[in-house]
Amino acid sequence: MCTGKCSRCIAVALYPLALISIICNIVLFFPGGDVKYAKDGHITEEVKYMGGLVGGGLMMFLSIAFAAVGVAGALYSFIVAVLGLQNGPLCKVLLFWVIPFKDSDPSYLTDHGKWSLCTEPKDVVQFNVGLFATLLATSGLQLVLCAVQVINGLFGCLCGTCIDKGPL
Repeated sequence: MCTGKCSRCIAVALYPLALISIICNIVLFFPGGDVKYAKDGHITEEVKYMGGLVGGGLMMFLSIAFAAVGVAGALYSFIVAVLGLQNGPLCKVLLFWVIPFKDSDPSYLTDHGKWSLCTEPKDVVQFNVGLFATLLATSGLQLVLCAVQVINGLFGCLCGTCIDKGPL
């Protein structure tokens, strides 16, 4: 495949992934669809890092001009999503706002019985796991696609692009 065609294919795949990342990050600010948790500062730190918005979204759009920036953005989004899944959500346990799964066994992801520790926002563990897992998947795909774009660009610089000159 020509380096130009490869670039176009990668760009077409990156646009929807960037939009999904941005949407996931924005939705993470509103657990249970409620604004009050963001207003009161009861949002997980990894949501505030905006890995999906900045790394998987805005920096991904910049990857058209700078594929290496796209790799960095995807890697940033990926790391923040891993941390978000590893630490778990900020939620109300009894009377206190804590991150009950931070520094604990990561089995909370599969042990749904532990999820009931969080009493507020409603279903916040499922909410965070679903959105951070989506960010993890999209940023992983973005990382691969941008890395291919970097390699494609290197081949284009070293070998030249293929241009169909047609019959002479």
